Amino acid sequence: MTCTSCTNTVESALQAFPGVQRASVALATEEAEIRYDRRIVAANQLIQAVEETGFEAVLITTGEDRSRIDLKIDGVLNERLIMILESSIQALPGVEDIKVDTELHKITISYKPDQTGPRDLIEVIESATSGDVTASIYPEAEGREHHRYGEINRYKQSFLWSLVFTIPVFLTSMVFMYIPGTKDGLDKKVVNMMSIGELLRWILSTPVQFIIGRKFYTGAYKAMCHGSPNMDVLIALGTNTAYFYSVYSVLRAATSENYMSNDFFETSSMLISFILLGKYLEILAKGKTSEAIAKLMDLAPETATLLIHDHEGNVVGENEIDSRLIQKNDVIKVVPGGKVASDGFVIWGQSHVNESMITGESRPVAKRKGDTVIGGTVNENGVLHVRATFVGSESALAQIVRLVESAQMAKAPVQKFADQISRVFVPLVIVLSVLTWLVWFLAGRFHGYPRSWIPSSMDSFQLALQFGISVMVIACPCALGLATPTAVMVATGVGASQGVLIKGGQALESAHKVDCIVFDKTGTLTIGKPVVVNTRLLKNMVLREFYDYVAAAEDNSEHPLAKAIVEHAKKLHSEENHIWPEARDFISVPGHGVKANISDNILIVGNKSFMLSSSIDIPLEALEILTEEEEKAQTAIIVAMDQEVVGIISVSDPIKPNANDVISYLKSMNVESIMVTGDNWGTANAIGKEVGIEKIIAEAKPEQKAEKVKELQLSGKTVAMVGDGINDSPALVSADVGLAIGAGTDVAIEAADIVLMKSNLEDVVTAIDLSRKTFFRIRMNYVWALGYNIIGIPIAAGVLFPSFRFRLPPWVAGAAMAASSVSVVCWSLLLRYYKSPKTFAN
Repeated sequence: MTCTSCTNTVESALQAFPGVQRASVALATEEAEIRYDRRIVAANQLIQAVEETGFEAVLITTGEDRSRIDLKIDGVLNERLIMILESSIQALPGVEDIKVDTELHKITISYKPDQTGPRDLIEVIESATSGDVTASIYPEAEGREHHRYGEINRYKQSFLWSLVFTIPVFLTSMVFMYIPGTKDGLDKKVVNMMSIGELLRWILSTPVQFIIGRKFYTGAYKAMCHGSPNMDVLIALGTNTAYFYSVYSVLRAATSENYMSNDFFETSSMLISFILLGKYLEILAKGKTSEAIAKLMDLAPETATLLIHDHEGNVVGENEIDSRLIQKNDVIKVVPGGKVASDGFVIWGQSHVNESMITGESRPVAKRKGDTVIGGTVNENGVLHVRATFVGSESALAQIVRLVESAQMAKAPVQKFADQISRVFVPLVIVLSVLTWLVWFLAGRFHGYPRSWIPSSMDSFQLALQFGISVMVIACPCALGLATPTAVMVATGVGASQGVLIKGGQALESAHKVDCIVFDKTGTLTIGKPVVVNTRLLKNMVLREFYDYVAAAEDNSEHPLAKAIVEHAKKLHSEENHIWPEARDFISVPGHGVKANISDNILIVGNKSFMLSSSIDIPLEALEILTEEEEKAQTAIIVAMDQEVVGIISVSDPIKPNANDVISYLKSMNVESIMVTGDNWGTANAIGKEVGIEKIIAEAKPEQKAEKVKELQLSGKTVAMVGDGINDSPALVSADVGLAIGAGTDVAIEAADIVLMKSNLEDVVTAIDLSRKTFFRIRMNYVWALGYNIIGIPIAAGVLFPSFRFRLPPWVAGAAMAASSVSVVCWSLLLRYYKSPKTFAN
């Protein structure tokens, strides 16, 4: 695909297909993402639909591939063996479907990863056939990288072959004609007025025009069939005009005794050569835009050490296996300096693991029994035994890659501008080129112009023709089409490498306009791991008994404050896994507290407003304690039993490092900061004062957070919301840009537009700054792409010719056109060197 006209053609063809619900085609990645009904249409029909528009299509993946594997079978396959294989594999638990391709010696198996895996499948195949056949993972020969390298090689070969023919054409028309000896030889007549030089150029340019340039013909033909002329149409028209006029001129000279031929064979062949060179460089450059994904995928190690256990759980051996053969619940050994081969948790050993390549956290993280590890991270010192939990497409690494790929597919709204121009661009250019030729031809025919204006070897018709061809080939919709997607691709890749996952062009475009950020408090401005610092009992009861009641209720809550209370309660018991009393009729009121029946006592745990709404009187002593704790920026949690306040728990949540610097830096970026929290006013004001936030809204329910976001939007602000919990989800969705702290809940991450994987507040600045720099690149791309066409087309049309005798030969115009696309891609590629603001470099 060369321009947005191409993507629109493919998109329209796919969306018109029965059963297709949505189709998105990306120019920069040259990929299509299609949501369709498998009961109505199959993947191979969609491939055929794409190919009918004039483009090649290769299936990368389908939704059902995530639990599917292709196995290569080595050995002689006969009907008996195939029957044995099918029945043996089908007998395995979790196997859903089997397809055997005897020609390719390939077995495709769909399975449930919870019940079986690739290693089990291979073992069954080899044992069922008594070793007659062996199985291994089928090489991904038709993957996207293989296809991209194939395309690069095809353009390179085409360009080199075109040079073989074009260089002699160029020399005979532009160089040898000025060397006396060779000029005489080339001017020697063959038939009537047709010279040797003209005949040679005709012979040499023909393979370039029809064999090497065949791709442009097929692309132009299919584009015209679908009523959507594209870049191929302009190239085919421009080169054909030059070639066939030259053929006419040479044949006329061959049949005349006095007609002097003037051919443009060098124009057609050099045009095709320069365009092929431009496409080759463009594809090379576009390959660089997806380097971030390639680097992420390379993080996974090629091999892993599988531990073999006996029935009693003792290690009795180990095997080195392909990491793609790891199955759920396998135990993997990770040596110092080795990569963790799969997501899982540590069952033995302790070490420090460098997770910077995934989370961006620079310091190694201590790991011991029970701690989770991420596949692709590096073990620093000790030996770890890890039980695999998420493998293959379920792994964190695979999900990050999938998220970045989806982001690169999503179009930014600004892309609509290029789409609208591309719809009329090519037809408009064709009209302009015809008008250019007509104006120059008629001016020369009826009004005349000084003979000194026209090169000695040309007449007015030929001069007009050159201007018309130059207009046709200099016009470039490609640069416009590539302006946005290439920048978005690089930015999402760079963001992912720095721990900022941006979910597409829409999020990037909205983020660069942000002038107001709403922060949640707990887990966002604070570390999110609060600890109990004080307990005040207002009724005579044993402290451990008090905490047993509270922990029994809070154990059902996901809120960080609830977890802190439960952890504190555990410390009051000597046994490791203490069982709390049963909590019945549990009710959670997000942002306020919880209510439950514990041992026939109605327990209510929460803030002041929750107590008042539950018709509980708060004694003066409790109010004094609340005020005192709030002044210390500590959260006071009231505990009431059977409508009577029995105690107050003080919890402190440390503020994140650099929180003050982040708020200060945002202010310098003209971004207003507001804090909205479900916590009490005293604590909220104390935290706000410490981090430098003046506007604060406390004791807010989740729906009130969303209402505040909408209120700010109605006042004309572009609002970003930063949060981490389930109670932040409504506000994250309501905001123009939702930023979820990566260590937060899955619900918050799902609702957000941007995920901050490191859970560092500094990455809020990185996300805004990166989006602004990306859209500066996009704007400059559009300025260049539009400016190039606005300036280039008139020059090609000859506006400078009457005054300065300057004209742009078609082959130079073609070279300029090729260069414009490459320059746009290269300008976007400079984003690869993006650095976060220096304030947070450390």
